[in-house]
Amino acid sequence: MTVLYLLSVWVHILAAAVWIGSMAFFAIAVVPALRGAENREAVLPMVRAIGKRFRWVAWACLAVLVVTGVTNLWLRGIDTSTLLAGEFWATGFGRTLAHKLALVGLVVVVTVGHDALSGSPERRRLTSWLGRAALVLSVGVVLLAVALVRGAAW
Repeated sequence: MTVLYLLSVWVHILAAAVWIGSMAFFAIAVVPALRGAENREAVLPMVRAIGKRFRWVAWACLAVLVVTGVTNLWLRGIDTSTLLAGEFWATGFGRTLAHKLALVGLVVVVTVGHDALSGSPERRRLTSWLGRAALVLSVGVVLLAVALVRGAAW
């Protein structure tokens, strides 16, 4: 294992921790605390302002995750020719990677939907559910990431 690979994996894990940790904190602490606030009419603008302020961190984390994910594969010897080979996707690692990539794609789609609807008061409930879905899907991505590095095939 090279120092570059360890650094890339470390940055990948750090970005995932920030991404998932922030969503969990928002869902578990921020939103419930604000819902109990005495000044109910101030809650929605506060949630929007916090989300808007954090948005750049979330998208930066996702970008870092994509870049380091590709780097991690490359440093493990999985290059474009490997990814284009059908037999690779028939292996346990290939199948697990395919499932992980599918969940990552869903996370991105759900996050785009969440961001697009976040300014709409009449879509507040849908936006909330999309945020929760992004969190659950992201936790699934971590499960598949652990399966990849531990050799479990899904």
